[in-house]
Amino acid sequence: MKINIAVIYGGISSERDISIKSGRFAASQIDRSKYNVFEILFNADNWQLVEWDDFDEGIMRVLGEVDKGKFSCNGIKFDVACITIHGIPGENGLLQGYFEMMGIPVTTCSSFVCTVAFNKYSCKAFLRDTGVKLAPDVFLHKGEPYSVDAIVEKLSLPVFVKPSDGGSSFGITKVQEAIDIPAAIDAAFKESDTLLIEQAVVGREMTQAVYMADSKVITLPVTEIITQNEYFDYEAKYLGKSEEICPANISESQAQDISYWTEKIYKHLGSPGLLRMDYIFSKEGVYLLEINATPGMTKQSLVPKMVREAGIDMKEFFTQLIESAR
Repeated sequence: MKINIAVIYGGISSERDISIKSGRFAASQIDRSKYNVFEILFNADNWQLVEWDDFDEGIMRVLGEVDKGKFSCNGIKFDVACITIHGIPGENGLLQGYFEMMGIPVTTCSSFVCTVAFNKYSCKAFLRDTGVKLAPDVFLHKGEPYSVDAIVEKLSLPVFVKPSDGGSSFGITKVQEAIDIPAAIDAAFKESDTLLIEQAVVGREMTQAVYMADSKVITLPVTEIITQNEYFDYEAKYLGKSEEICPANISESQAQDISYWTEKIYKHLGSPGLLRMDYIFSKEGVYLLEINATPGMTKQSLVPKMVREAGIDMKEFFTQLIESAR
């Protein structure tokens, strides 16, 4: 008997629209000969079982409302949750915690790992003992007084001001002049109650996805991101303002260096599930930028490109994620 896979997308963050696209693509790639696939739209006040008559035109049918107490709908009980919600609550561990209490497997990492990875400051603190290079930073709570002069003295310029929680580069600003720091801080606090101000590390931006299959850690090809903008912002990620070279045009030893850190960090976090790690490859070595606990999963997203470059069929990739979760 086929098991029932619930692909959950939507959410309540600024990344809702991207999440819906990720979820729709993921649902289209799961092997229907092995699994029954259901799509669940996560809204602030309910979870809806949906079907799309025309996604581009936004024509959707609601088939029922999910019973959150049983994680079921219309007599169908879902066996595995494929979470493609970016931001809250699918990337910060809240939704994973719900499923852990329900005893339902998920294709992401655990609630603990998602919580750690989602908060940029917590993530850096948790990974310091691994030895991976991390950019110097200043951490601020909303409403906490700060000194622009002290920030510049500690970090120098330029700096990145970024929300501690969040993704898709919402609320992130690259600051070249000290006078612009307060406005950048205000923008970041619109996305999160805490923020990081990080020293800008000069180098090439690399990214690599990693997951568990058959009890083995699988690292996908390292990909280089070359953006037309100041950094890999929303436009660069989703509006064609970047070039993504997969595999990255680096030496085998450089690729192995990045893969070494990806696997070491993954094992240090200690949970199966898909993650994508972003780096700056500089003259001083490999700097970890951040970890994506529910990376983009549209046809154009980085992870599907890595999967295809690795010669893995997308249906097999999702089968590996599902079976590893079970």
